[in-house]
Amino acid sequence: MRSYRDLFRTPEFTPLFLVSSAQTMGQTMSGLAVAMLVYRQTASPLLSALSMFGPSLAHVLGATLLMSAADRLPPRATTTATALAFAAATAVLALPGLPLAAVFAVLLAKGLVASVGGGVRWGLLNEVLPKEGYLLGRSVFTMMNGLTQVVGYATGGVLVALLSPRLSLLLATALYATGAATARLGLSLRAPRAAGRPSVRATWRANALLWSSRPRRHVYLALWIPNGLIVGCESLYVSYAPDSAGTLFACAALGMLAGDVAVGRLIPPARRPRLGFPLLLLLAVPYLFLVLHPPVPVAAALVTVASAGFGASLVQQERLMDLTPPDLSGHALGLHSSGMLTLQGLSAALAGALAQSTSPAAAMTMLAAASTGVTLTLLLTAPRRRTAVPA
Repeated sequence: MRSYRDLFRTPEFTPLFLVSSAQTMGQTMSGLAVAMLVYRQTASPLLSALSMFGPSLAHVLGATLLMSAADRLPPRATTTATALAFAAATAVLALPGLPLAAVFAVLLAKGLVASVGGGVRWGLLNEVLPKEGYLLGRSVFTMMNGLTQVVGYATGGVLVALLSPRLSLLLATALYATGAATARLGLSLRAPRAAGRPSVRATWRANALLWSSRPRRHVYLALWIPNGLIVGCESLYVSYAPDSAGTLFACAALGMLAGDVAVGRLIPPARRPRLGFPLLLLLAVPYLFLVLHPPVPVAAALVTVASAGFGASLVQQERLMDLTPPDLSGHALGLHSSGMLTLQGLSAALAGALAQSTSPAAAMTMLAAASTGVTLTLLLTAPRRRTAVPA
């Protein structure tokens, strides 16, 4: 499988791609709208950052209690139900006069549902595509994330500025409902990848197995920590430039798209494994210059360049799949997604707290310095590379 045309000729790839596109667009528009509503109500960088990225903290519960469901539930029914749950929760968030505590309760519920839904979706992608096509397919999904985020943040920014954040939430509800219909009609009926019923015990047992391998642990840490700290920087865009937050988010998504195109299509497979850590450094270093408080156009250029470093995730995910038994692929990818999003939520909380006591620009710079230090430490402690680890 060498081209994008081959991917879209693969049965079920296109409907899965469309479902993920609708959900990403809905999440982008609703996240920005909720953050703006909370910031207007509270004028708090911490609360606005938490409203946008705090729901990721619920993923730690999904990773520790529910992730066994990723390989033990029927993919089509679970993907459809997940999209419907997102639609219902987003419709609730659009209600006027919703108390702040209720807003965060709904957001945390969405995060818990998303923790399992991500494992199901990425496990299904690994099942739909042959092994040699996984990185190309995942790069297409990541590029789609970049494009839909550019469009979503731009559209959401216009709606928030000119009309109302609640209109953006209603449009996101419609996108989630469209994704549910696409999943129900476009995906085929498949049996779960693993036998047995989902349970907390099965989740713990699979987590222990995945975490028992030192190379897998190292890959997980590289996937989670540097990425999470930089997303903490992104969580401060609203407080850094309230009138231009949509522009900064769109530029970051554009940079991520460029990095994913380069890693997925332009760089030869033999050279990709050596680019993981350089890309992680690229992800952090441009944010160090925000301590100088550059104007918005310069800041937009910096975050565009930095976000190309998100392409490191593709390199690390390919490595993770080489190290993981097939019947745990959904669980392994779900654990990656949940761990990454949990670190993003924690970093958003840390970023908001630092911005409260210093400034958004200073907080971004501190998180970028921490990400750089973690990346260098992981580089120095990387285990010797092997092609695979037995199940």
